[in-house]
Amino acid sequence: MKILKLLNRKKYLFFLFLTVFISAKANEPVDIWNIDKTKIDEKNILENSSSTSQEISEENLSVYELNNQKESDGNNQIFLENNIENEFSLYGLYDPDKNNLSIDMWSKSDGDEIKKIFEKIISKNLSNDALDILEIALLTNSNVPTNKITKKEFYNFQKDFLIKTKNLELIKLLIEKNPDFSFKDDLINYYANHYLAEANIEKSCEIFDTINDANLIDDYTSKLEIYCLINSNKFDQALLIYDLKKELGLKDDFFEKKIFKLIGIEEESNQISDKNLLELHLSHIVVENFKYSPNESTPKNIWKYLASANLLEKIENIDLEDLEKINLIEKAVHEGNYNERDLFNLYTRYQFNFNQLLLAKENYKTLDKSSQRALIYQKMQLTVEPNEKIYLARLLKNLFEADDLERGFYSELSKTLLTIDDAEISGDLISFYENNIINEENKNKKIKFNNKIIHQSKLLNYFLERKEISKIEKETNDLLKNILKDKKYIITTNDEILLESLKYDGVQISKKYSDRYSSTANIPADIQVKINDRNLGLILLRIVEIIGEDKLENLGSETLNFILITLNQLDLDTIRDKIILKTLPIRV
Repeated sequence: MKILKLLNRKKYLFFLFLTVFISAKANEPVDIWNIDKTKIDEKNILENSSSTSQEISEENLSVYELNNQKESDGNNQIFLENNIENEFSLYGLYDPDKNNLSIDMWSKSDGDEIKKIFEKIISKNLSNDALDILEIALLTNSNVPTNKITKKEFYNFQKDFLIKTKNLELIKLLIEKNPDFSFKDDLINYYANHYLAEANIEKSCEIFDTINDANLIDDYTSKLEIYCLINSNKFDQALLIYDLKKELGLKDDFFEKKIFKLIGIEEESNQISDKNLLELHLSHIVVENFKYSPNESTPKNIWKYLASANLLEKIENIDLEDLEKINLIEKAVHEGNYNERDLFNLYTRYQFNFNQLLLAKENYKTLDKSSQRALIYQKMQLTVEPNEKIYLARLLKNLFEADDLERGFYSELSKTLLTIDDAEISGDLISFYENNIINEENKNKKIKFNNKIIHQSKLLNYFLERKEISKIEKETNDLLKNILKDKKYIITTNDEILLESLKYDGVQISKKYSDRYSSTANIPADIQVKINDRNLGLILLRIVEIIGEDKLENLGSETLNFILITLNQLDLDTIRDKIILKTLPIRV
């Protein structure tokens, strides 16, 4: 009877929902993105315009402006074409003007070239500098390219980029700002699964608070939403959505039994499933005396969930004779599925005699692989002499790398190196030290001016403060007069970068100083054509390709010069200024 009453209540709520839904649809404002352009009522547009004397045509009405204008009185009847191929679609976050771009930044781009470059760069471990520019290229509100590429293909690039960056707040923001985004379900799943893997249910479910009437398509996404409603004790709403999804074809007995158990209307079997993260989570919270042992094929997010929910076997309980389990833990650490600190706590449990520790460098090869690493780690911890400690750290890293476990000794390696004064390190070990220490970049470092070198001088202030041209022009020529009175001063490529950027912005440099250098950058013919055509989107992709995995400050001067001359020719001042301030100054 309890179930019957609940089902009757569900039917009542279903019809109530339909009534409210139909009523709301009848009264909701017109969506300007689903209106036929051919039916634009010019009279109403003119009446609501601040200018009564100038005729507004379809051609001079910006689609970006349409997308962002507020509906003032509901009188405007603006219709866009129903044909999806002719429909304007702006899925992004940034106003084109923010970075001197254009709503038509992709209009002249060849789709085949876009796909080729994107597939190449997305497979790389791009630096943060490259990702920053890629973010601007892909998330600026603009009409998508249409030549040899479909809208869906381009939207998929946006989705792949967001997942690659793992920027969850950016993902959440895009979903909020673009509720009709084609791949929103994929992004929601990624966001929710990330926090679910951390056993942070509240944060995982937070994404559904901002997507009212999201029209979710993917069954997994819908089940996540239903579970989140149940977790918030919104049982009626959860059951209503579940009924609607079942009407649309959803059939999942496992899921149904689990949520009915949570609601309290059905006894649950002890079935456990690791088909996906949600099913494992439901198994964990519903099944009494839940037990689950991962293996080598267990997905990364399930490993993470088990660790976050304290479901992994305690380090202190692991049998040191169980080499298979220890090898599994080492591999899990390498893949980021197990805490690195726990592995080294495990190594400290190994028992070695005095001679083994004393002669560790000579005797470690007689042991099994895991014991080798444990012995060298313990020896390293006991060593005080800086160079010997670094030698052992390098040996330990080599032992990890020999078994393809190099990421198993990463943060702990850096922590060890940070305890050593680099002044005490001998020459043959200094490069290892510098390449393996992790120093968080201090983004708040201030610029220190050196007015004896052009590209480190106070002229950099222009790119920070945007002084008046006349003022910076005088400062530039005065500084050049002072520096170049030394005939031996050689103007470097970095100096040229700064001076040429000032010239592009209108600063007149005295001929007697400009004759001291010649700005050269070999721009390939195909790039120059794209520059001349203002093929902005594609050029930004090419710049991302050039930067690749490198930090901007590690690029060669010639490469940096090429990038900045390109940006100058395109008037992309905002991006250019960021690069200049990242690469040229001394920072303290």
